[in-house]
Amino acid sequence: MSAGRTLRLFKTAGVACATAALLSGCISSSAGPNGTYAAPIGNAPVTANPTPYSAALYCMGDYARRYSLPSPRIAVGRIADYTGTVSADGGRQVTGGASLMAMTALAKSGARIVERYDTSVSEMELRYANNRLIGDEGAGGADDVQYRRIIAGSVPGSDFYIVGGITEVNYNIRSGGFDMAAGQAATDTPLSTAFAGKAFVMNIAIDLRLVQTTTLEVVDVISYQKQIIGREVSAGVFDFLNGNVFDISAGEGALEPVQLAVRALIERATVEFMANLYGAPGPDVCLQAGPDPLGGTIGPTGGYYPAYPNTDTNNGQTRADPSRWHDSRDGDVRRSRY
Repeated sequence: MSAGRTLRLFKTAGVACATAALLSGCISSSAGPNGTYAAPIGNAPVTANPTPYSAALYCMGDYARRYSLPSPRIAVGRIADYTGTVSADGGRQVTGGASLMAMTALAKSGARIVERYDTSVSEMELRYANNRLIGDEGAGGADDVQYRRIIAGSVPGSDFYIVGGITEVNYNIRSGGFDMAAGQAATDTPLSTAFAGKAFVMNIAIDLRLVQTTTLEVVDVISYQKQIIGREVSAGVFDFLNGNVFDISAGEGALEPVQLAVRALIERATVEFMANLYGAPGPDVCLQAGPDPLGGTIGPTGGYYPAYPNTDTNNGQTRADPSRWHDSRDGDVRRSRY
């Protein structure tokens, strides 16, 4: 074995040992003072999750507030995934939370929502109250415990409810790409390069209906689809240089979020439902309606009923601030004793 080759082997072994030492410095087999082996990476704050139709939902809420339009009570039933698609790891390919997305969309539009999707806690407490097992403080304070009484008519009914499902997932509606390679032939150190790229399109669709609760009459039906695009690009270089082999490659890929596409479909359908119920003539109402100057309770994260009159500092817009309440982004929290 030549001296040069031996030196190269020692260099390679040294690089491998240095890499192992660096990795061992990041991950330890003994827990640190804070009780963890390693600190998780990433520090992105929690943000709102809007779609291109979220602004129209806020607009509907502002339009109803401006003209004092009453919202009917609306419930959300089951909006299930009827596509039957399963991912490679055995999980759902499409979200099972479309009903929850519809509730959030209704809240963004200022609708009055009544819970019908998950009533397990209410039904259990109703059974406990019926057996006089739940006690509430009476007029005499903590020592005056009275069993909770069941009062007829205390639960408001719904005027309409939304049901439906995710009905289509079509893969590879269209795809295309290129793959190009080139190299030197008449040389002892051939240089080769390669470039590749591809794109594909799929779509997803929903079918929803708005039903009048008292008569079970279907008063509004909506069907929408949205296309989703994905792409991949890669490049590489392969070369021999002074007896060494170099193989360098890089690539980038992106897929439009499928579950966010479902949310966009739900929000578009909700805009149309609420425009019909509010009697809005069209998108031009957004040119007239404006945000509540005192701070409304509707925003990119949904809507709420304020427990206290503090909407000037805590409202729908402040809830969407990515720096709010963050221990390293919010100055008030950062300066606190916690």
